[in-house]
Amino acid sequence: MKHSLLILPLLVTSSVVCAQTRTLTGQVLDADGRPVIGATVVEKGTNNGTGTDGAGRFVLRARTAQPRLVVSALGYAGQEVSAGDGPIAVRLATGNTALEDVQVVGSRSLNRTVTDSPSPVDIIDVREVTAKTGQLDVNQLLQFVAPSFNSNRQTGADGADHVDPATLRGLGPDQTLVLVNGKRWHQSSLVNLFGSRGRGNTGTDLNTIPAASIERIEILRDGASAQYGSDAIAGVINIVLKTSTKELTANANYGAYTAKYRFDDKNFDGGNFNVNANYGVAVGKGGFVNLTADYNQREHTQRANVPNTEGIQRREYGDPKALNTSAYLNSKLPISENIYAYVFGGINVRKGDAYAYTRFPTVTDANGNTIPNPRSNAVLYPNGFDPIISSSIFDGQGVAGVRGNFGGWDVDLSNGFGSNRFHYGVRNSLNATLGATSPTSFDAGGFQLQQDVVDLNISHNYKTVLQGLNVAFGSEYRREWYSLFAGEAASYTNYAPGSGIAGGAQGFPGFQPRNEVKASRNNVGVYADAELDVTKAWLVEGAVRYEHYTDFGSNVTGKVATRLKLSDNFSLRGTLSTGFRAPSLAQINFNTVFTNVVGGKPIDILLDRNDGPVSRAVGIPALTQERSKSASVGFTGRAGSILSFTVDGYYIHIKDRIVLTGTFDQSDNVIGSTLAGLNVGQAQFFANAASTTTWGLDAVVANTIGVGSGRLTTTLAANLNRLLVTDVKTTPGLAGKEDVFFGQREQAFVKASAPPYKINLTFDYNLGRFGALVRFVEFGGVKLYDYNEDLNDYGHRLTTDVALSYALTNQLRLSLGSSNLFNKYPTFFNPQATETGGAWDPVQMGSNGRFLFAKLQARF
Repeated sequence: MKHSLLILPLLVTSSVVCAQTRTLTGQVLDADGRPVIGATVVEKGTNNGTGTDGAGRFVLRARTAQPRLVVSALGYAGQEVSAGDGPIAVRLATGNTALEDVQVVGSRSLNRTVTDSPSPVDIIDVREVTAKTGQLDVNQLLQFVAPSFNSNRQTGADGADHVDPATLRGLGPDQTLVLVNGKRWHQSSLVNLFGSRGRGNTGTDLNTIPAASIERIEILRDGASAQYGSDAIAGVINIVLKTSTKELTANANYGAYTAKYRFDDKNFDGGNFNVNANYGVAVGKGGFVNLTADYNQREHTQRANVPNTEGIQRREYGDPKALNTSAYLNSKLPISENIYAYVFGGINVRKGDAYAYTRFPTVTDANGNTIPNPRSNAVLYPNGFDPIISSSIFDGQGVAGVRGNFGGWDVDLSNGFGSNRFHYGVRNSLNATLGATSPTSFDAGGFQLQQDVVDLNISHNYKTVLQGLNVAFGSEYRREWYSLFAGEAASYTNYAPGSGIAGGAQGFPGFQPRNEVKASRNNVGVYADAELDVTKAWLVEGAVRYEHYTDFGSNVTGKVATRLKLSDNFSLRGTLSTGFRAPSLAQINFNTVFTNVVGGKPIDILLDRNDGPVSRAVGIPALTQERSKSASVGFTGRAGSILSFTVDGYYIHIKDRIVLTGTFDQSDNVIGSTLAGLNVGQAQFFANAASTTTWGLDAVVANTIGVGSGRLTTTLAANLNRLLVTDVKTTPGLAGKEDVFFGQREQAFVKASAPPYKINLTFDYNLGRFGALVRFVEFGGVKLYDYNEDLNDYGHRLTTDVALSYALTNQLRLSLGSSNLFNKYPTFFNPQATETGGAWDPVQMGSNGRFLFAKLQARF
C-alpha cells in the first residue's frame, strides 16, 4: 500500500504532462538550403530534445503549452524559434563572426566547420554521452566512445594507480597535446613506471576536468605540431567548456561492480557516487559566466582471489579508492561590440588510496626453508600486512585573455598558469629496519610541475582571394618548472645498514634528499599557417612552426593538407606533416628508488635521473627530442539522406622515442662492475632508445532513421592500429645489449598501448519520454611478456552496455543501465609473474566486470 501511495502522484503527474504535450515536426537547413544532419533541437527549459536525421528533419513531442525550440549545430550560429501549428522550418547561418564563432580544432579559420576540415576530427557531445552511459570520468567516457582513444585503470602501478594514463592511436600519453578552449593545458607531474600504458611517459590528467563542465570534446586525429606545438605528434584533444546561461543542470549518479574473485562474500564493490551541478548567468550582450561543481567518490574493488591460477601474490588487488572534488569556471565578458575578455579554468583536489603488494608473514629462502619475512614484523603485523600507497593531488589552471576584431583581424592574447602537485603517503606499513618501534604511516614526498604560457594568435579572412584565404600567425612563450621533494626520514632511511634488510617504507620507499631537484626551462615558438579555398571544391592548407627550448635547442616543423569535394556528398582529404616532442622536465629529472616484486620477492631498483651520477657512469646520453613524420589520406561523405561516413588511413613514424629501459644489475658483464662500484644493485634509465612505425585506419559510419514514432541513430566506429618497433638504439658502451636495454618485454608494453583493433557499434533509440541505448565494443587481443619472459596472450573481448532512460517530468530524467553487462574479464595468467601481481595486466576493457548504475538528471 505504501508503494502504491508513492507511485500514485508520479502517475498523475505523468498523465497530466502527457495530456498537455503535442508532436512537433520540422526541418533544419543551412543557408544554401541543404539539410543539416545531426543538429540538436531542444525544448527550452526542459531536458527534452532530439536530433535531425539524414534529411535534416526532426520529430519532437513537446512538453510545454507554448514550446520554444533551441536549434544548434557545430559550425552554425544557434537559433531559437517558436513552435506554431504546422511544420517548423529553420535556416541556420554559418557561424563565421569573430565573436560568435564555433571554432573546431585543426583549423584556425573562423569559417571552417568540422565537415570541411582536411584533417579527421571527432566531435563528442559530452551531455549526450554522460546522459546515457555508466562512465563518469573523461578518460572512461572517451575509452568507450572514441575508438582511437585508449585508457584504463591500473593497480600495482604506484602513481599510475591514481592518474590514469591515456593514449591516442596507440602512441604515448605525452604524444597527444591537450587543449582547453583552444589553450595549451599543463601535464601531470607523474612519470608512469608500471602498467601496460605510458611506461616512462608523462601525460595530461584528463580526469581533473569534470565532465559536467564540458560542452564537447574535439579529437584531432592527425599530427599537428606545426599548428599547435610540441606534444601533438599523435593529435590534439580540445576540451570545450560549457557556455550555457539561465539554465541549471544537476546530476546524481551511483554505480557499483558485481563483486567477483573476492576473499569474502560481498555482492557489490567499487561503489562510485557522483553529484554535480552547472549554472550560467548572462553578462552584458553575448557574455556569460558559467560555473561547475563536481564531487566524486570511488571505492576499492577487490579482484585478488582468481581461481585456477598458480599462486596468490597479493591479498589486495583492484581499483584504488579515490575522492575527487572539482570546481570550474568559464566566462566571456564583453568590453565593447567587437572586444571581449575571457577567464576560464578550475581546480581539482584528489585523495587516493591504492593497494601495494602484500608482505606475507613468512617467505621461502634460497634453500627452500620458511623463514620470517625480513620486510615485515611479527609484533606489528602477525599475519603480514598490505601497504596502502596514498596520494594527495592538487591540480589547477587558470587562463585569462582578451579577444577582439580590429579592422577585420581577429586578435587573441592570453596568459595561462597551471600546476600539478603529487604528494605520496604510505599507510599500514613499516620501516623494517626499525623493527617493532617503526611507525606505520609515512610522508613519502612527491613532485610538482608548473607551467606558464603567454599566447598570441592573429588571423584574418580574405574573402576576395579566389574563394577565400585565411591567414593566421602567432607566438607562444612557455616557462616550465619541475621539482621533486623528499619525504620524512623514516620513509627512506635504512637504520640497520649491513643487515641485509631493506630500509624505508614498505610498499613505496620515500623520496630522499639526494633525489630532490628543482629545474626549469623556457620555450619560445612562432608559427604561421594559411588556408586557401582555391575553388569552392578544393582547399589547400599549410603551416610552419619554429620552437626553441633553452635546454636542448631548436626545431622546425611543417604541415600541408588538402581537401577536394568531388560532389556535395563526397570529399577526399589528405595530410603530410612533421612533428616533434621535447623530453619533459619530469623525464629529464625524475629519479627514485622503487620496489618491484618479481616472483613474490621484493626488489629495490634505482631509477637515476638522466644526468645523474649512475647515468653518466654507464654512458647514458642526454635526452633529445622525439621527431616524427606522419601522413593521412581518407574520404568523407553521405549516401542518400540518412547515411554519413568517414574513412581515414594513417602512417606515423617516430624516431628516438623516449622510453624506460630494461633493468641492469651487477651481473651484467659490461656495466655490472660500475653499478657495484656505485653500490647500486639494479638500475633503469630514461633513453631515446626506440623508433616506431604505426599504420592504422579510422572509420565512422552513422545512420539516423525514423522507427515508428521514434528516432534510431546507429553508429559504427572502428580503429585498426598496428605499431612496429623498427629500431632499437643503445649507447655505444652497451652495443649488443639491445635485449636488455629495450627487449621484447619492454617493446610489448609499447605495442599494447592500443589493441590491434577496437570496434564500437551503438544503437540509440528515442521515443517521446523514453530512450534506450545498446552498445557493443570489441577489443582486439594484445600480447605481453611476464617476468618469466613467458608470453601472455590476452585474447579479444566483446563488451555490451545497455542503458534505459525515462523523463519523469519535464525537468527530471532517470537512467538505469549496465556497462559490461555479461561480466567479461581479460584472460587469466600467473599472478606470480605478471606486472601487477594479479591474474591479469591492465589491458583492454578493464578488470572489474559488470557495472550497474543509476542516474537522476535535472534541468531547470
